[in-house]
Amino acid sequence: MIDLLYYAMAGAFFTHELDAVKRHEWRVLPLVRALPERIGEQLFIWGHVPLFALLMWGGDGTATSATRIGLSGFAILHLGLHILFRRHPRYEFNTASSWGLIVLTALLGAAYLLVVMG
Repeated sequence: MIDLLYYAMAGAFFTHELDAVKRHEWRVLPLVRALPERIGEQLFIWGHVPLFALLMWGGDGTATSATRIGLSGFAILHLGLHILFRRHPRYEFNTASSWGLIVLTALLGAAYLLVVMG
């Protein structure tokens, strides 16, 4: 059960990142928004290869692994970041589907932490 909860959260997060490409998230992120469009886009996309690999490798462990706890905590923080950036002029996460993925990821992350830590 706990593994399913973690993998559901990671799946929602990865799916959000697919949406993030469509929504041009690199145009909002502080580290890449100043780059030329094509470079920022490619850095954003290709940067997910090692990130996803590390998250899958590190998350394939015990219920209390640092990766699982860290990603679950970041899922909650991530919702806060989207709330913070929603007024940015280049922010494009303006659909129910986009927000559904963001909120679902946070809820699953919070549920995971409650089950593991509680």
